[in-house]
Amino acid sequence: MKKDIPILRVENIAIAVVPGDDDELWNTYIINEKEESISNVLINSKGYGELNGDIVKTSVLRHFFEEIQPFSALMIEPIQTKLFDITNEYWVSFTLDNYMYDKKYVFVQGSISRENFTTIPFLGKKGVMIR
Repeated sequence: MKKDIPILRVENIAIAVVPGDDDELWNTYIINEKEESISNVLINSKGYGELNGDIVKTSVLRHFFEEIQPFSALMIEPIQTKLFDITNEYWVSFTLDNYMYDKKYVFVQGSISRENFTTIPFLGKKGVMIR
């Protein structure tokens, strides 16, 4: 029965967007702040919203990582700065202790900006992060 399925919360996993070497491209990372590796990590990313009066939808990109080590950051993909004016969504699924977790991380329109910078763990850089 549905009531017998445990619903466990995703904790200590974050998505961060950090400026790159180019002003036009920043980098997106997944951060594993757990004491254990996570495995079979699937990340779907997409952007959507209104840009200059037009409805915009980006392609859905899918990334797979067999394992992400504990206390580490791994680059997912670059993101164009012009996409910061729309909503950017990252849906993360992974396995830990024979349980499949998933969580949606949503950077709402305009939230990826220098005003929202924080220090990103394990990278030693400033960026925007959602836990």
